[in-house]
Amino acid sequence: MDLYEHQARELFEDHGILVPRAEVTDSPKEAREIARRLGGRVVVKAQVKTGGRGKAGGVRLVADPAAAELTARQILGMDIKGHTVGKVMLAQPVDIENEFYVSYVLDRAAGRFLAIASAEGGMEIEEVAATRPEAVVRIPVDPAEGVTSAKATEIADAAGLPSRAVDVLVRLWEVLVREDAVLVEVNPLVRTKEGRILALDGKVTLDDNARFRQARWGADDTEHDDPLEAAAAAKRLNYVKLDGEVGIIGNGAGLVMSTLDVVAGCGARPANFLDIGGGASAQVMADGLSVILSDPAVKSVFVNVFGGITACDAVADGIVRALETVRLTKPLVVRLDGNNAARGRAILDEHAHPLVQQVTTMDGAAARAAELATTA
Repeated sequence: MDLYEHQARELFEDHGILVPRAEVTDSPKEAREIARRLGGRVVVKAQVKTGGRGKAGGVRLVADPAAAELTARQILGMDIKGHTVGKVMLAQPVDIENEFYVSYVLDRAAGRFLAIASAEGGMEIEEVAATRPEAVVRIPVDPAEGVTSAKATEIADAAGLPSRAVDVLVRLWEVLVREDAVLVEVNPLVRTKEGRILALDGKVTLDDNARFRQARWGADDTEHDDPLEAAAAAKRLNYVKLDGEVGIIGNGAGLVMSTLDVVAGCGARPANFLDIGGGASAQVMADGLSVILSDPAVKSVFVNVFGGITACDAVADGIVRALETVRLTKPLVVRLDGNNAARGRAILDEHAHPLVQQVTTMDGAAARAAELATTA
């Protein structure tokens, strides 16, 4: 569960990390009053759960309360990467001397956390990481040991952060542990001309398994999450949006994960993770196809099913019925194996949809889906 920036700031304050004064509103008129309370000159920031706000025009420095009202009016309702801006945060500007980047993220594969830090924070951190990876340090953190002052000093020294950032690194780890987070990020962490260390922007992702402990953040509120993930959640689908062009549907998390790897090995990128579990009913299949086909990045769809408790003929019947309610606009590659696979393939052959192709092996089906996506 991603938090808004203003919620992340609240967590930082709770744990003793300094942030500029700020207030949140959904009203342009109130934005004028907030700016007046904050001294007139403020930064108006769109509150959406996605990055790239600054480059999209969702972060602007204004000179006075009247400009704050006008700018809030312009930003509210703006679409930023599919997220509609419902609130803005107005914050006091800061005289910045240096910008840094710090984060802790869960490294699931290694079974530990990773501290990522750089002395070159700000909007261009992704470009810095891509073009000069040596400028971004990555230091493993043993969750049993955590980030002590000694560990924080190691991270700060390796990244070239000032000594005053050590305390922030320790407190940021406290945020991660005590608030059930799998990611905490500050970009930029700044040193002001007065020598203070402040978190200007923050991103926090909480563990979905801890939603029952995080009710204060609106555990059931998905209104401003990724639109496709929100739509999938409303249909009770186990779906995660990825940055690719091959839509993936499979039954079982292990099979879906393997499918992602095989598709990537064929030179294409998976567009999502979607596990329909053991119940590949017509409605579940229709819901899954509806979500995946609504992703404009998807160029082909790969349905990879191994029949077990749910037999392949039931899955095939679900696909046929789903196609009666969902308009298929992109090629669909289907691989059925296991219980009643021959019968399932026969059902799809009989239906003979012009955009549905069958391949009997997982590798072959992945290669075909990748080929269709990359040549579309």
